[in-house]
Amino acid sequence: MKRLYTAIVTAKGGRDGHIKSSEVIIDMDLKAPKSMGGEDGYPNPELLFAGAWGSCYLGALGSVGKRDGIDVSEATAEVHISFNQEGETSYKLSAEIRVHIPEIELDKAQKMADAAHKGCPYSKAIKGNIDVLVKAI
Repeated sequence: MKRLYTAIVTAKGGRDGHIKSSEVIIDMDLKAPKSMGGEDGYPNPELLFAGAWGSCYLGALGSVGKRDGIDVSEATAEVHISFNQEGETSYKLSAEIRVHIPEIELDKAQKMADAAHKGCPYSKAIKGNIDVLVKAI
């Protein structure tokens, strides 16, 4: 495997903390969401994960579109990351990726969405670890 890039981000303080990237592109406070006892108006780990995964996923969808000769430049991926309580002190993430590819039949869009999920590095990283639903809309 050839390493192309390494992101370095230092986290401090947990969910009510701060993250800062080595290039200082990211330098922000984090707060737990209000539904988990935090404050509205701040990023949290699930928001950041959803944004990063959605962007990566669309890159994979672009590769599928190129393979199939279909322009997916206007496609969107709406990523839902849920923080779920399994037990008194046990938690687990789950996810849903809602994929919209304009002007494509729903079954073809679903096949492309599934193929992108198989190829996306973020999807591969969580494979078998969290429940994921990929749905063309």
